[in-house]
Amino acid sequence: MAALDRTDLPVIRWAQGEDGPAVALLDQTQLPHVERELFCTEVPELVEAIRALRVRGAPVLGIAGAYGVALAAARGADVEVAASQLASARPTAVNLASGVTRALSVCRRISAAGGGPEEVAQGALAAARELHREDAEASEAMADHGCALLRELVPGRAMRLLTHCNTGRLVSGGRGTALAVVGAVHRAGLLDMLWVDETRPLLQGARLTTYEAAREGMPHTLLADNAAGSLFAAGEVDAVLVGADRIAADGAVANKVGTYPLAVLARHHSVPFVVVAPRTTVDPATRVGADIVVEQRGGSEVTCVGSGGPTAPEGTRVHNPAFDVTPPGLVTAIVTEAGAVSPVTGADLAELCSIPLERTSRSGNGMMNS
Repeated sequence: MAALDRTDLPVIRWAQGEDGPAVALLDQTQLPHVERELFCTEVPELVEAIRALRVRGAPVLGIAGAYGVALAAARGADVEVAASQLASARPTAVNLASGVTRALSVCRRISAAGGGPEEVAQGALAAARELHREDAEASEAMADHGCALLRELVPGRAMRLLTHCNTGRLVSGGRGTALAVVGAVHRAGLLDMLWVDETRPLLQGARLTTYEAAREGMPHTLLADNAAGSLFAAGEVDAVLVGADRIAADGAVANKVGTYPLAVLARHHSVPFVVVAPRTTVDPATRVGADIVVEQRGGSEVTCVGSGGPTAPEGTRVHNPAFDVTPPGLVTAIVTEAGAVSPVTGADLAELCSIPLERTSRSGNGMMNS
C-alpha cells in the first residue's frame, strides 16, 4: 500500500507495476483518518474489496467491475468465471453487473473475431477506461441539472440540504451524484448548510461525506440519523438529496438503508426529495421496487460500532439490510445526466433514459413534466 497525496483523490485507477497490472483503489474503510491505496492484482482480491466496502458506491462499482474483467484478461485468468464472481459480489447495485457485462461483451466480440489474449485484454481495458470517462462526464452533467432544478425548487435564497450516505467523488469516476449537485450549489454561493446523516451502521456519512465536504470547504453539520426528524420539524431542511444503487422501471429507488424514512419525512413536511443517479443505475429489467433484491449484510455491522467492541449481548439476532426501497410517489424528481424527470413515472423515466445525450442541454435541468 502507498500513501496518497492529499491534493488528489484517485478513487480507482489502472496500475501497471513491476508485478504486472493491478486495479488500485482508495481504501474507503480507512477513511477519513488514513488515505491509502489498495492494489488488487487478482480478481478475488477485487471481489473481496467490493464485498468489504473498500470500494463502494453504485457508479464506481460499475467501473471496478469493468476494470476487474480487464484485470482477469491481462492476467490470463478465466474471464467468464471472473466476470461471474465480480457481478455477484453485491447484488443490489445494478451498475456493478452492467460494468462487468460491458467489458465482458468486448472480450467475447474480440475473441469471436479471432483476436488473441493480448487483444482481448487491451479491448477490455479500453472499455473500462471509456466507462470511467463517461461516468466523469455524467457527474458534471448531473451537477448542472441538479443545481438548476434546486434553483427552481428553492428559489431566491441559500439552501439547507440534507443528504444520506456518501455520494461524492468516492462513488464515481468524477464529482459524484447527489454530492456533486451539492458541490455545484456551493460553488454558486447558494449553500447555507449541508446536513449530513451519520448513516448507520457503517457511518458512510460520518466518515466519508464529512471528509469530502471538508475538502471542498462546504458548510456542513453531522447529525445522528434519528435526529433528522427534528430538523424537518424545525423547518431547517429545504431539500433532501440522495443517490441510488438501483432504480426500477417504475421509478422506485433502492438506496442506503434509512433513505425511505427520509422520503416519508420529506413528504409530511412538504420538502422536495430528489434522487441523483446516472442512467446506468436505471434497470428496466426490474419492473417494480418490490422486485429489487436487497442485500443482507452481517450482524456484526450492527452489534459493533466502528472498530469498538460489541454493544449488544452475544447471540442477539440482527436485521441488517444494506438498502431500502423508496416508492416513486415519494420522489419529487430523479436527476440523471440527461436531465430530470418530475413527477416520477415509469413512462417518463423510460423516455428520459432513451434520449441521446447530444439532445440534452447542459444549461438547463432538462425537466420533463408529465
